[in-house]
Amino acid sequence: MSAVEDQKAVLQELLKVGAKTQFGKDHGLDKVKTYEEFRDAVPVRDYEQFKPYIELVKQGKHNILWKGQPLYFAKTSGTTSGIKYIPISKDSISNHIDSARNALLCYIAETGNPGFTDGKMIFLSGSPELERIGGVPTGRLSGIVNHHVPGYLRTNQLPSYETNCIEDWETKLDAIVGETIKQDMTLISGIPPWVQMYFDRLTEVSGKKIMDLFPHFSVLVHGGVNFEPYKAKLFESIGKPIDTIETFPASEGFIAFQDTRVAEGLLLNTNSGIFFEFIPAAEISAEKPTRLSLEQVKVGENYALVITNNAGLWGYSIGDTVRFLSTNPYRLVVTGRTKHYISAFGEHVIGEEVEYSLLKAATESGVKIVEFTVAPKISRDQGKSFHEWFVEFEQIPGDLGSFIKKVDDNLRTKNIYYDDLITGNILRPLQILPLRKNAFIDYMKSVGKLGGQNKVPRLSNDRNLADALESYIIQSYS
Repeated sequence: MSAVEDQKAVLQELLKVGAKTQFGKDHGLDKVKTYEEFRDAVPVRDYEQFKPYIELVKQGKHNILWKGQPLYFAKTSGTTSGIKYIPISKDSISNHIDSARNALLCYIAETGNPGFTDGKMIFLSGSPELERIGGVPTGRLSGIVNHHVPGYLRTNQLPSYETNCIEDWETKLDAIVGETIKQDMTLISGIPPWVQMYFDRLTEVSGKKIMDLFPHFSVLVHGGVNFEPYKAKLFESIGKPIDTIETFPASEGFIAFQDTRVAEGLLLNTNSGIFFEFIPAAEISAEKPTRLSLEQVKVGENYALVITNNAGLWGYSIGDTVRFLSTNPYRLVVTGRTKHYISAFGEHVIGEEVEYSLLKAATESGVKIVEFTVAPKISRDQGKSFHEWFVEFEQIPGDLGSFIKKVDDNLRTKNIYYDDLITGNILRPLQILPLRKNAFIDYMKSVGKLGGQNKVPRLSNDRNLADALESYIIQSYS
């Protein structure tokens, strides 16, 4: 069965169950037969607009968004909505577990390397301890998934349950290092910046590269952020390049995973309880945006991702943007967040563009980037406004001015609106402010977001993060 046919079948199954819920009755889902009717009946919502239904579920009410009550709430801190409570149902939990398994099985089938299953594996995750909200066990997605690690992996899994329950990230990291430093680690999984912290701490304690500590370490599983900005430093810490498997997990569902090492992009999970819709990126803020089903998408276009799933999310905008690299099969890359962009001057620069611009310059200049973020700097006097980049370098480029020009030129080739603004003398070229060592780690720690699933936004349309980072600028550059 093709991916498009799978999607049609998934939608029909969702409608059958959803028609009997409070949400289904409110939206007349019992009368909906086609995708076009579904699109007319169910508007696209973000968390804030969806929240009244979530609140009813949190009060312990049944059959609100899906049959019965959720199995869990995945608790996630959003950039705009504070804490979000995302339902995971008995029907949807397999999407999270089986997709991770399938990514590993695809890797084994293609490489013929099952050896990593014989050694120890670590999944850097949030605490598996759960609280109850409205009778529903609630916690971080990675902690919830920890309860469902298959038995054949459980015996080789580290760290211990007790260590995983430590809330403070740096205390937890020290405990993880203590438990793993003398083990035969073969697979390591986590969000790249926190994996890097783990590697740094291991090297600090032992004085060795990761490959010298773990000679059989052969697979790094990563997701949550674009891998490219972290790749060079991670491989340098390891001591050599190793195989990697990329995944696209979210609290709302396991969206896609790397199924091959031959083709770029991640295979969309089209037969796993999630119905996908796509909104052209230019229409993200429109009152009635164009909504496309899978068969209507085109390669190369940037889309906001909207899902309907078997946990009771309906027409839900998850906040990510994607671009398809192929439609046979449907493979995509994540290009950014719908709320993470700069368009203070009409340029609509997105995450993919700033990452490309900086990394191309870094590769050409032999420079390693630790972390970075970008914000608009609006001039209050006669000077022109510009984009201000806060960058933590492994080592600051010898000719920073030349490096800045490369980054600016790259961004101009990537975004025609930005180029027009520079050419028209409305903006002046971007500026880079080097930050001191561990600036982003220290900042994340100061706001209680160190470790776990937390990520530094690549770019913002306001100055909130930028202003907070000003105290971390290396003085000679401020």
